[in-house]
Amino acid sequence: MDQLLNDFSPGLFFMQAIILLILILLMRKFAWKPILDSLNDREEGIQEALDAAANAKKELQNLKSDNERIFNEARTERDNMLKEARELKETMISEAKEEAQAEAQKIVVKAQETIASEKKAAIADLKNQVANISVDIAEKVVRRELTDKDNQLKLVESMLGDVTLN
Repeated sequence: MDQLLNDFSPGLFFMQAIILLILILLMRKFAWKPILDSLNDREEGIQEALDAAANAKKELQNLKSDNERIFNEARTERDNMLKEARELKETMISEAKEEAQAEAQKIVVKAQETIASEKKAAIADLKNQVANISVDIAEKVVRRELTDKDNQLKLVESMLGDVTLN
């Protein structure tokens, strides 16, 4: 350390200090300012990117909530449509059942009327046939019986005996 103090030259020290100051000023003017400006620009770019990311995150959350709301509305609308479709189906089925029952009732009534009219026609036809057969039989019996006078008297007496007065 003694040797350093012995070799110390104030002129050299002063010259080196001035060169250092000039170098610092030049560095400040030409190097530090562009370096600091680029650092500030980079910092601002990073901040803008962070802000954009935050905004994108908010927009994403808004879109998610909108999508969820739309999904819920669509689900509700679908449920309502299904409910209406079920109600319409049940209404149509009940109306079809009522129409079928009414039609069946009409068919039954018509069939009963047809049966009744055919029954009446069959009874009338049967009565006509029975009457015709009875007349034919009576005619044959009367011819046979009336050929003889004794038989005529017996027939009249038996008919009178069969007839009862009420």
